[in-house]
Amino acid sequence: MTDLPAMVGRFSSRVVLLEAVGTAVSHMHEYLSHRAVLSFTGTDRASFLQGLITNDVQTLTDTTAVWSALLTPQGRWLSEFFLYATPDRILMDCPADHAEMLVKRLSRFRLRADVQIENTPFQVVTGAEGRAVPETVLTSAPDPRCEGAGWRAVVTEPAQSGETAAAFLERRLTLGLPDVMDFESEQTLALEADMDLLHGVSWKKGCYMGQELTARTHYRGLVKRRLLPVVLSEGTFPDEGGIIVSGEREVGDIRSRSGNRALAMLRRDAWSASDLTCNGQPLSVVWPVWFPEEMRWCLMFPPPRPSSITSSRR
Repeated sequence: MTDLPAMVGRFSSRVVLLEAVGTAVSHMHEYLSHRAVLSFTGTDRASFLQGLITNDVQTLTDTTAVWSALLTPQGRWLSEFFLYATPDRILMDCPADHAEMLVKRLSRFRLRADVQIENTPFQVVTGAEGRAVPETVLTSAPDPRCEGAGWRAVVTEPAQSGETAAAFLERRLTLGLPDVMDFESEQTLALEADMDLLHGVSWKKGCYMGQELTARTHYRGLVKRRLLPVVLSEGTFPDEGGIIVSGEREVGDIRSRSGNRALAMLRRDAWSASDLTCNGQPLSVVWPVWFPEEMRWCLMFPPPRPSSITSSRR
């Protein structure tokens, strides 16, 4: 007769062993599963992208990356991505959920341009400064957004030297760097997501889709809210949602979060408020090093409009 308890014990121990092995392997080989890689080939690939996205493709080299975005004609965000140049193509590190959409939307503008757009099986790996770049790398470059942002790489298979998704999240929240989940499709402006301060927008290149509103917002100082790192003095952020309140006013909402750190879209007139809370817990802004001090002051207390100045002189 079969010894059922013994069989169950042997089976359970094997399951535990397999789970342990699987966990060890998963920690040895890491990549960002929420990112995908598109390939752009053809002689017109650079000029094709140049006329559509917020940043300057002409600044790409084989050792640098460009962070950029595709906007609607009204200047609203559709997707963000990193671009890398190789001898025969441009690779786009983009949100995995946007890959199919980007292929379809960008393909509409090909017309007679010599450019081919394809989804690839390649993967994105990141790491902090000082950590080794994977051996399976196709291309890699420093994250161009700010100093201390580490590196990004496109690889043919998961890499042992890549950081975990959790480590990447903690690092970017500490630095105040946005990711796809911090934007709202067809709602967020490039400047609201700090793309102007994080080298995601070129003011010297030619026209691109959504340029008019982006430039007007920049030169007229019309940014009413921005994505900023925040921290709770006690407790942790909820897994979903989260409204920031000042007094009785709703002044922002939580985007990415981990523990007591998060990125929040916060109204400019609440940046200096001393009574910010989320779910009843005190909250404060943690100014990132890349956010200019003069902008913190000027944007919190904008200069009066010309009409106000005129009327005060009469």
